[in-house]
Amino acid sequence: MANIIDIAKRAGVSVSTVSRVLNNHPYVSESKRKAVQRVIDEFDYTPNRLAVDLVRKETRSIGVVMPYNNNQAFDQLLHGVLNRSVEHDYSVMVLPTKYDPEKELSCLNMLKNKQLDGIIITSRSNDWNAIIPYTKYGTIVACEFTDHPEIGCAYMDRYASFLDTFQLLKDKGHSRIAFTTARGEESASTQLTKKAYKHIFGDLPPAYHISDCQSIDDGLRVAQQLLNMEVRPTAIYANGDEVVAGFYQYARSIQLEVPNDLAIIGQENQPVGIGLGLSTVDHQLVKVGEEAFDLTIDSSNNKVEIPYHIIVRHSI
Repeated sequence: MANIIDIAKRAGVSVSTVSRVLNNHPYVSESKRKAVQRVIDEFDYTPNRLAVDLVRKETRSIGVVMPYNNNQAFDQLLHGVLNRSVEHDYSVMVLPTKYDPEKELSCLNMLKNKQLDGIIITSRSNDWNAIIPYTKYGTIVACEFTDHPEIGCAYMDRYASFLDTFQLLKDKGHSRIAFTTARGEESASTQLTKKAYKHIFGDLPPAYHISDCQSIDDGLRVAQQLLNMEVRPTAIYANGDEVVAGFYQYARSIQLEVPNDLAIIGQENQPVGIGLGLSTVDHQLVKVGEEAFDLTIDSSNNKVEIPYHIIVRHSI
């Protein structure tokens, strides 16, 4: 199998010139570049990318830590990362964890082993104190706000969005509002939602919060539970438009009118919600993913806030 020494001899150039051609170095004459490329094609030579990466001291690869790859919110974040990666000629490695702390740390070890230039954490199970030591091996960027100076972040103010949404429902005359979340008490997002609820409405009836909701089927299941209560809620704030679509479907099946009998609002402005005309809170997750990628390749620890938008449609 040919190596760069063989290529240099056949092309009549130095080994360093062959290396420059392989690494797209600009300071090579066009005649020498063409001569080297002809020999590369003749030998059907493929460079050892690992060796090239070691020379460059970069892999041009970014890891994206995400708990699930079949969730609309995380898919939107990933979509934003991929948008930018194509523009900048980077590879993206998706690293699903299912919120397993050990799995998450094994992903971070890929920085230590020089397999990745940086990692974007869309959602985490470990405390920041367990994550920060890995920043000495490469760039780590979060898709949530963190004030740790070692970590850059692209984020939206979720707490403010929860406050505004609950206030909107209150202004519409609702006092019995139930809400759903993807995770339970271990989730920072769940804690912020409950905090916002308490700020607007006071104490939360335990039955008015249901976790582990991610899909239309979950929405159907939870709607059946909530809408058959003796004192049922008059408004639902779901953690995703797919979940709220399940509520909409069940409400219509039992002849409840939306929004007269039941107001519903979801999150992330997903296609199913747009099609059904459902109100939503758009956290602009695609933009969050794009900004997270930019921070990563710039090795930046800046904090970039992305604005959210409440989109009011006929469902409230």
